[in-house]
Amino acid sequence: MTDLDRLQGAWTVVSMEMEGNSMTPPGGARIVIEGERFQSLGMGAVYAGKVRVNARTRPRQFDLEFNEGPERGNTSLGIYELDGDAWKICLTVTGKLRPREFKAPPGSGLAVEQLLRGTVPLAPADTAPLGDPAPEIEGEWKMTACIANGVTVPESMVRTGRRVAHDGQTTSWFGKQVILEARYGLDRSVSPWNIDYLLKDGRRQQGICRLAADGALEIAFSSPGSPRPSDFKTAGVTFTAWRRV
Repeated sequence: MTDLDRLQGAWTVVSMEMEGNSMTPPGGARIVIEGERFQSLGMGAVYAGKVRVNARTRPRQFDLEFNEGPERGNTSLGIYELDGDAWKICLTVTGKLRPREFKAPPGSGLAVEQLLRGTVPLAPADTAPLGDPAPEIEGEWKMTACIANGVTVPESMVRTGRRVAHDGQTTSWFGKQVILEARYGLDRSVSPWNIDYLLKDGRRQQGICRLAADGALEIAFSSPGSPRPSDFKTAGVTFTAWRRV
């Protein structure tokens, strides 16, 4: 049996790191492999194509050749470890060179993901009201700054960041990697505004946001299940700044 045979089926993303920053995978994020075809699902768009595996190298290598979705015509170069129902990968997101080890340091353009075999059931959806969808923060935005847990994200990565919001739904990316997909709503009765995200796995994420006089959008949010941040530079939260496209 080859490694490609062992990889058949659905794999759920349970942890993710990009350029030194740990991130919460979107709920339902998974890779499905059928024959030599792969689909990356639950990442804001459907990414699909051909997977090539080389188990003779050390570390073992794989390529994802995209022929459907936003990355059509591109190829991600990666390495992997396969241990029963656990699959660990390191691959290019904005980088061009195949990784040599399972690390994604700042400036590398790499991501490290841990996956488990099977589809993890989503939690029951939180039905509490989210608030106003705020049409003034809808549309497409380009990231201008990001500080994750006190660490400034490198400019090379920030340049790939974008955010699209419409009708109470928002998705954010670094390059081809989705970093947030959620419903959202604002509470305008406080200053700064409170913003709540309802993630696809049913968890709620709390934050604050503001629109500057020049139209820039700033958002700070805590990890799912943590208290709402008290200001935009509180330790342990993620701060992002955006300019409208």
